[in-house]
Amino acid sequence: MTVSQIDEEVAKLLELKVQLGGDEGRHQFTLKTAKGTRDYNPKQMAIREKVFNTIISCFKRHGAENIDTPVFELKETLTGKYGEDSKLIYDLKDQGGELLSLRYDLTVPFARYLAMNKVTNIKRYHIAKVYRRDNPAMTRGRYREFYQCDFDIAGQYDPMIPDAECLKIVHEILSELELGDFRIKVNDRRILDGMFAVCGVPDDKFRTICSTVDKLDKMSWEDVRSEMVKEKGLSEEAADQIGQYVSLQGGMDLAERLLQDAKMSQSKQACAGLTDMKQLFSYLQLFQVTDKVVFDLSLARGLDYYTGVIYEAILTQTGPVPKAEEGVSVGSVAGGGRYDGLVGMFDPKGRKVPCVGVSIGIERVFSIMEQKAEASAEKVRTTETQVMVASAQKNLLEERLRLTAELWNAGIKAEVMYKKNPKLLSQLQHCEDSGIPLVAILGEQELKDGVVKLRTVHSREEIDVSRAKLVEEIKRRTSDV
Repeated sequence: MTVSQIDEEVAKLLELKVQLGGDEGRHQFTLKTAKGTRDYNPKQMAIREKVFNTIISCFKRHGAENIDTPVFELKETLTGKYGEDSKLIYDLKDQGGELLSLRYDLTVPFARYLAMNKVTNIKRYHIAKVYRRDNPAMTRGRYREFYQCDFDIAGQYDPMIPDAECLKIVHEILSELELGDFRIKVNDRRILDGMFAVCGVPDDKFRTICSTVDKLDKMSWEDVRSEMVKEKGLSEEAADQIGQYVSLQGGMDLAERLLQDAKMSQSKQACAGLTDMKQLFSYLQLFQVTDKVVFDLSLARGLDYYTGVIYEAILTQTGPVPKAEEGVSVGSVAGGGRYDGLVGMFDPKGRKVPCVGVSIGIERVFSIMEQKAEASAEKVRTTETQVMVASAQKNLLEERLRLTAELWNAGIKAEVMYKKNPKLLSQLQHCEDSGIPLVAILGEQELKDGVVKLRTVHSREEIDVSRAKLVEEIKRRTSDV
């Protein structure tokens, strides 16, 4: 064999080694989820499911229907709807003639759905993932891929009745989830715009000043004022006048006071908003939720499509979780408002469908619920198994499988160990570990007598139950599982 032939054979062998996955040729890559995303383990999923069930049952209690829309939309559907936040939209590569983007929220797709299907009134909820190219602060429940839970009422109705119901829903959900104390701030785009006008903000600067005011929950007034004046070019005088108003908070009394205010009363828009605000508070009193609702002139909500009432719920403290000091806001957990012009943007004839809705910030809620679960000693069950079918002796696999099938067919959630002759102790240990409340134990004697030994795991009590009555007995004992 010549030297060149030997080299050739060695090269072939080295190539073969690479193909077979030799260490040197193996591509090293990091196993991680993409930035701003996360996996959910079974325990986290159990918590998430509980939260979803609470929210969905509230939406259903209020008569909502459910819809779904595609995860991506035509780019032009989303363009120009989000103001300064548009830069956070994920654009997809051209996949053959259509420019697409991942949905940024569920509201714009809902408006597109209404216009496309010529729906003029619907009360709907939609729970799905949305995508934002944000700089994620995952500890605070901010992600690039996250769930939104939306409830919206579309249709021409008398003022403030649907709006009041949306606030009632937020109150119900946050109370039921027991996240800690919360406040729902309310304002109105017309009041804001009227305030900007009477304070001397030029028309073309309304939206950009609005998104700066929106930062008041994260920045001090000094920083907000400086951004308005230095970055957005607003006069110092106008900024100081805005400062006097945005510090005001109250209820119906504040709306009445502002209607008498020498400056505010000059704006027709602001007066219309303030009159509606008074009406809103009268309905909120009937719904018994005014204890948590505050009319707050600093609330702006940066999205461009709001036209009337806007609101945001914040947690002021999160129960047993020591993450926030007493009375410190841990961020927004719900928000929404009225957007009467959005559907008209999609309708070829510009027909408007008035809409009002609310979005529950579910990821923040998950973060808090997970912290609470960590802090409490209570074990989170990740399965719903009611009974484990076990045997104390050998050679009873067929009997265990037969009984398990009987239970499954009767709608009982049952498990069996995947071993021919498992030890009774390991079967009982599995029940302890995964929180299974009952064990149905089979033995030679039980089979002869036509009974099953039913054991309660936590108390270790055992009773013989006839095979015919087993299903009924398991259902009776696990009716709360």
